[in-house]
Order: sequence, then structure tokens, then C-alpha cells
Amino acid sequence: MPMWLQALLWGTLAGAALVLGSAISWRWRINAKTVSTIMAFGAGVLISALAFELVAEAESNGGVVATVAGFLVGAVIFVAANFALARRGAKHRKRSGSQQPSEQDSPGSGTAIAVGALLDGIPESLVLGLGLISAGTVSPAMLAAVFISNVPEGLSSSAGMKKAGRSAAYVFTVWGSIAVLSGVAACLGFLALDQAPAELVAFITALAAGAILAMLADTMIPEAFEEHHLLTGLTASVGFVTAFAIHVAGG
Repeated sequence: MPMWLQALLWGTLAGAALVLGSAISWRWRINAKTVSTIMAFGAGVLISALAFELVAEAESNGGVVATVAGFLVGAVIFVAANFALARRGAKHRKRSGSQQPSEQDSPGSGTAIAVGALLDGIPESLVLGLGLISAGTVSPAMLAAVFISNVPEGLSSSAGMKKAGRSAAYVFTVWGSIAVLSGVAACLGFLALDQAPAELVAFITALAAGAILAMLADTMIPEAFEEHHLLTGLTASVGFVTAFAIHVAGG
């Protein structure tokens, strides 16, 4: 199977976890503590993947300068984009409570939330394609981390969308589109950088990592802390160790 097609399929699979989480949330009412616990676990998983899969690999292949520069640029880009979207109604797009505005309360917020969800998901999928460049195969730990973290993202955000009065057509169109675009992002990441210098691949990998960490701090961790803050740290730690164990087993 061509490598670009592998990138497309793995990226789509990881993005499909958002649809899975959304479907669970739409079909069953999940209590707030459960949502917070799952979100904390997912945050821990992603933090582990950042440390052991992305930043370490970027530094090993492209050096510390490219890694640090890319990481900071990614964080700045995400924060700037997130700030602009928050002002248009997408600030609480991953919250499962009643924080999300309805379209009547904030006209245009539906579009902003959809764009924000895309902003959150693309960096995670991009690194799957980049991993194929450096390792020749998708990283089981990174794939597992993205999939595991995407389920609570879709679950929590969809619960909030439902409470804000968004329709099923809107919710599943958003997540279905993002699943497809996640595959496209992974594929394009591979095609665009397949022959690129190691320093550039490291820069882009670290850029995605910086964007993911900023996303965690701005959107996932607040939801994780909302209802279950006494156990948030422990749950996130379990997620971190789980992803680390997958990393070691796959290495």
C-alpha cells in the first residue's frame, strides 16, 4: 500500500474517534463527572505522546533549535487562532455543560465552533503523516494517543452542542467532516514533507506538538477540571502512564 494512502487511512481512523465520541454522547446522557474523568485521561495520554513521540523525536532527528522554534511557533499560532475564534463564540467548544452559546445567543458561533474543532484536530492528524516519514510506519503509541483522546473530545463537545440546541445534522456534519479532513491532513503532511530536510520535518513536528499542548491547556484541561478536580491529576497521570506503556511496547 502506498505510504500516502496509509497516512490518509490512519489519519481518518484517528479522526473517526471524534464521531464515535459524538455518537455516544448523542445516544446516551453521560454525567458530568464521567465526562471530566474521560477528558482528564485523554489529556494525560496526549501529554505523554507529546513528550515521548513528538518532541523527543523532533529533537533527535532535527536538533534542539528547530524543535524549540517549531514548538513555540505552534503554540503561538494556536493561541492566536483560538483567541480570534473565542471572540466569535467558540471559547467553550469542548465543554459538556451549558457554556456553549446557541446560534440565537451568538450568531455565527456555529461556524466558529466548527472551525475551532478543526483547529484542534488537524495538528494531531498531521503528526501521523509526519511519523511515516521519519519511521516508515505509523507510531502505534501516537495513533493510540490521538484515538483515545479524540473520543472524549467528541463526547464532551457534542454534549455541549446538544445542550446549546444544535441539531444532530450540524453535530455529525462537523465531526464527520473533521474525520475526513484529518485523513487529508495526515496525507498532505506526508506528501509535502516526504523529501524535506530533517530540520524542517522536526520544525513542523514540533510546531504540531506546540499547538496540541496549547489546545490541551486552553480547551481539554478546563473541562477535565470542571467537575472532578480532586481526581483530575490522578486520572491524567493514569492516561500519561498508559500512553507511555504503549510507547515502550511499540518501541
